[in-house]
Amino acid sequence: QVQLVESGGRLVQAGGSLTVSCAASGRTFSRYPMGWFRQAPGKEREFVAGISSWNGGSTRYADSVKGRFTISRDNVKNTVYLRMNNLKPEDTAVYSCAASTVGSAVALPTSREYAYWGQGTQVTVSS
Repeated sequence: QVQLVESGGRLVQAGGSLTVSCAASGRTFSRYPMGWFRQAPGKEREFVAGISSWNGGSTRYADSVKGRFTISRDNVKNTVYLRMNNLKPEDTAVYSCAASTVGSAVALPTSREYAYWGQGTQVTVSS
């Protein structure tokens, strides 16, 4: 069983930056491919970013955030981060992290590939 706890969401102005974090339980965190997803009111959950197992050498981003968001991981702290720059009102959503326990050298872009999910953290971008 893997527990994921997100933090760092808040209200931010358009054009601003924010980093959200996801702390994971478990002694084999480095083996988990990790992902960030978001869900805005009235919309389906969508992939935001993913990072591969181990050294995180493979990352993948949704087109809507490419060049603005950066996913990273710290295997000592069992934490994955999502750095968000140049935020836009359309980035407003609940951001959730997800973990797969099947090691992967490539980032995983679809929700069905992840077995564990956090509760989410609210990010609101004002115009």
